[in-house]
Amino acid sequence: MEDQKIYIVGAGIAGLIAALELEKAGFCPIILEATEKEGGRMKTDAQEGFLMDHGFQVLNTAYPEAKKYLDFQALNLKTFDPGAVIFDGKDSFIITDPMRNPLKVVSMAFSKVGTFLDKVKMFTLTQELKKKSNEEIFNSPSIPTHQYLKNFGFSDLIIDNFFKPFFRGIFLEKHLNTSSRMFEFVFKMFALGHAAIPEKGMGEIPKMIRRQLSKTQIYFNSPVREIQGNVIELENGDKLEADRIIIAVQPDRVMKQLQGQFASPRQVINLYFSLQKSLLARPMIGLLTGDRLVNNIVFMDDVSKAYAENGRSLLSVTVLESKLGEKELIKAVQDELEEISGVKSEYFKFVKAFPIAYALPHVDDLKYAIPFTECKITDQVYLAGDYLLNASINAGMTSGRIAAEAVIHSYMPTH
Repeated sequence: MEDQKIYIVGAGIAGLIAALELEKAGFCPIILEATEKEGGRMKTDAQEGFLMDHGFQVLNTAYPEAKKYLDFQALNLKTFDPGAVIFDGKDSFIITDPMRNPLKVVSMAFSKVGTFLDKVKMFTLTQELKKKSNEEIFNSPSIPTHQYLKNFGFSDLIIDNFFKPFFRGIFLEKHLNTSSRMFEFVFKMFALGHAAIPEKGMGEIPKMIRRQLSKTQIYFNSPVREIQGNVIELENGDKLEADRIIIAVQPDRVMKQLQGQFASPRQVINLYFSLQKSLLARPMIGLLTGDRLVNNIVFMDDVSKAYAENGRSLLSVTVLESKLGEKELIKAVQDELEEISGVKSEYFKFVKAFPIAYALPHVDDLKYAIPFTECKITDQVYLAGDYLLNASINAGMTSGRIAAEAVIHSYMPTH
């Protein structure tokens, strides 16, 4: 098997897991990665004593695939407190644990966010989803999340104050048009697990998978121009002949015949600011209600001290969409931060902006898994990536594993 030339395009989570599974089966794959480091959409930059993830991301500790491939202890995971700090115009209040133990939620704060009946509904939904398997969730009828919440009987108060700002930040779209399947899956994962980040940034996750590889070669700064048949043409003009190819990026980038087959990905702008000290002083996400530029904020060093080791606090700000240029956007965000916190806008020192054109794939028909026969395009070419299933770290890992299974199966003697 070692003489088989198996190329994987992309060293994101899906590509790395595919390589790991191929190694277990005795293959020595080669990964072609366009950038200078592994991780795909999951990268962390170090600058001025700060660690900055490319986009605010968390790992949910309940993800089944993550438990399989990652050593949570070695990542030294730092967890968020369940719940959120809600910024509602001039006021802010905390709701603790809305998905874990809704009936224990402090009634005073909750009454500003939702009704007593909302608490009961939250509890009912949590219990129902804990009993539902992930496969059942993804086989359920699909309706837009906002419709699902209304149908379930949640009040507009809790939809506007909690569900919208919380799930907008996860789905990266403003109107909660994302499928109810994704909502149920994410809600269940938050009810069962914790949102967490590795102590030294989300980039530690792909690094950990890469360290498990022993027979895989990775060529960095090797962007692929096009794949035709079993030939890979690199941007530099080199041509590589392959026995099998796993495309672990969205395939319309490298296969001309697939252009126009995919919906535009979800975008996000992630800005970092430093402040003398955190406004929240607790490892929690801050949600802004209403129609604002900023969707959510997190002081990263409240969750992991390693994110800011220069005596200042590091604020991650998520903006879903904006037509403003960078300078105007920074100023507008600083003004909004002043408005919700009372801290003068100039105290929020701008550090860096990450405009992320491909933050999440836009998936219409969400699935939990697919049979390995479905990721095969031709006898030589196979697909991996969360765009095949649903937009999550769990799906990225699942898709990599399934693509590897398909390739391994293609070498089985047929009787």
